[in-house]
Amino acid sequence: MRRNGGLLNTVLTATGGKMPRWKALPTELDPRMRQLVARLRLLKDHSGLSLRQLSTKTGYSAKSWERYLGGRSLPPREAVEALARIAGLDPVRLLALREVAAHTWGSARANGAATADSAEGAATELAECPVEAAAKTPEPELPPTGVEAPAARPEAAAQAPGPAELVGPAEPVGPAEGGACLTDGACPAEESCPAEGAGSTLTPGHSLRLALVAGAVALVLAISTAVLLVLRLDDSGAPAAAPAVPSTAAASSSPPPYTCRIERVGGLWSAGISRSPDANLGYGAVGPGVAEAQCLLRRAGISPGGIDGMFGPLTQRAVMVMQQRSGLVVDGIIGPKTWKALRG
Repeated sequence: MRRNGGLLNTVLTATGGKMPRWKALPTELDPRMRQLVARLRLLKDHSGLSLRQLSTKTGYSAKSWERYLGGRSLPPREAVEALARIAGLDPVRLLALREVAAHTWGSARANGAATADSAEGAATELAECPVEAAAKTPEPELPPTGVEAPAARPEAAAQAPGPAELVGPAEPVGPAEGGACLTDGACPAEESCPAEGAGSTLTPGHSLRLALVAGAVALVLAISTAVLLVLRLDDSGAPAAAPAVPSTAAASSSPPPYTCRIERVGGLWSAGISRSPDANLGYGAVGPGVAEAQCLLRRAGISPGGIDGMFGPLTQRAVMVMQQRSGLVVDGIIGPKTWKALRG
């Protein structure tokens, strides 16, 4: 508290000399965690902010700050640092205290969880097999034969069971089917202990699931058999006839017919097919321009093959012959000079 003297005085000044009232921390809280919570409370009082205002400035909800300042939850590093920044203090020392408290907090939580797990396991064991739990309790000792027991008090004699009640009638007990929860080889009839090995009787839900699985397997086998039968029939039978191609599709796939009408127009030869300006044509070109060139090549005495408007290998070879004959560069491409030689 000597280190926090200045901060404590500041808090007292801000609150008019009265210490703010805080709820007492849990008695089982670790001293380091208690010291961290006390420092955080002083910083919160020093800031003069409410829990809602503190939530707005730090990004942590008011419920979270209520848990942090009540010692019920370990505050994150970011929350501790944000509160220190708001109070105008260096957060280094406070963060170091938070790390020490986090170590002790984690150890305490681990020990508490282990204790709770052991208690829960004992309760579960007692609930699952009360016969074993009863067997572990010590039985009252009976006096030896021939020795009289000392006289008991009247009220004790009224409450204590007789020897016949303690021992009980001897009844033949058979071995349990599952072999679980046995005391001296068997479970009493009135105790309902689960038998691990029993399960010969099928429940209605189990029978329904088995029926569904069997039906699904049968359906898959039937479909597989049908598919194999169809494939075998296809292999042994005659191949199916190919569907007839519509005449319109056949007509559209064949090249349109071209007719050469060689005539002299303006001193130049023309086939009357393409009226567009002369363009560069190469291998793979298709259209009226190619048909025009093919007609002009045939007029020059060089066969380009059919007049089909397709620039194929025959047309390319005819163009190269024409270029060689005219003294042009032999490249198989119809350019301006080749068109001039064809039309001249």
